[in-house]
Amino acid sequence: MQLLPKDAKKIEIEGSTVDFYKYIKDGISYYYFDTSECGPPEPMVNAMAGLQLLDKNSKLIMINHKPPMGLFPKIQQNFNYEIDEIENGMHSVTFTSKDGENKETDFSQTSCAG
Repeated sequence: MQLLPKDAKKIEIEGSTVDFYKYIKDGISYYYFDTSECGPPEPMVNAMAGLQLLDKNSKLIMINHKPPMGLFPKIQQNFNYEIDEIENGMHSVTFTSKDGENKETDFSQTSCAG
């Protein structure tokens, strides 16, 4: 977990299956989780749980073994995302809420298929 600042605090997120952490930097709340060692559908399940936390002053950082391509079409109306390749072939995906709202996203859609 070398990407996490020392002041990150573990938080409980309803519906998550991995640990989530929160830290604040420059007035922005960052939520972080790592599903790089999880198989489907856990990355999608945890991403959907974490995305529900976002507003205009927060970001969600997902660490995964690959970009969650099945997730993006389900959330693109309400969320922006930026993918970065990090060490050992892992990927970091940073999500932000468009306009601070997520009214269109169906957070129950946690399967990886179509």
